[in-house]
Amino acid sequence: MNVGESTTQNRLAVLIDADNAQPSITAELLAEIAKYGVATVKRIYGDWTTPNLGGWKSVLLEHSIQPVQQFRYTVGKNATDSAMIIDAMDLLYTRRFNGFCLVSSDSDFTRLASRIREEGLLVYGFGGKKTPKAFVSACDKFIFTEVLRFPEDAGSAVKPKTANELKGDAKLVSLLRAALEAASDEGGWAHLGAVGSNIAKQAPEFDPRNYGYSKLGELAAATKLFDVDERLQSDGQSRSIYIRDKRKKPKK
Repeated sequence: MNVGESTTQNRLAVLIDADNAQPSITAELLAEIAKYGVATVKRIYGDWTTPNLGGWKSVLLEHSIQPVQQFRYTVGKNATDSAMIIDAMDLLYTRRFNGFCLVSSDSDFTRLASRIREEGLLVYGFGGKKTPKAFVSACDKFIFTEVLRFPEDAGSAVKPKTANELKGDAKLVSLLRAALEAASDEGGWAHLGAVGSNIAKQAPEFDPRNYGYSKLGELAAATKLFDVDERLQSDGQSRSIYIRDKRKKPKK
């Protein structure tokens, strides 16, 4: 099963750390998860006796998310993490799932993500941009929750970066060119899907929406560093997008 594979056959366990997630984006979060499969288990962990989790209550009912109570045994210690990790391992050993969605910005789930992947299952992480790199890298794919907000929400939309800004992002340019090089033919052209797959293997956190673009093809075109060609396939109906580094363009 590939990272970007979208099929209703994929059974996913969604585990949410209530202390490190926001109820305001629940609808968008579940819509994003639906791209990768069906959320057959939806659980959220926290101490529901505390007032700071009050915003979750109506959301849980609306989206049929099961709250799991975990009291705080000691001030300053997070017992929620342990409860979520134990539940995740119990679910893992049932062998009923194709992947897990871990919703948190807490690095404490880094080892859990790695352990699930060791069993051959996919791990989709969801968290804020403050999420430590270790947790991000431990996931097959990591989606920053900032891009899940509706554009009309004040201050939440990601403004599209200009061509100059994109060109000035050395890490982005290097990532795109390396992925393209790995998938290109003798003429320098590569199918966009293959390029995306190579990027996912190198950078779990990569998402065109982080740069203000909804699709990889749009982002590649916006950099003005790549030629983009939409081709009609042999069936005469569907179309596929191919890209090429402009530096590879044959000289006249």
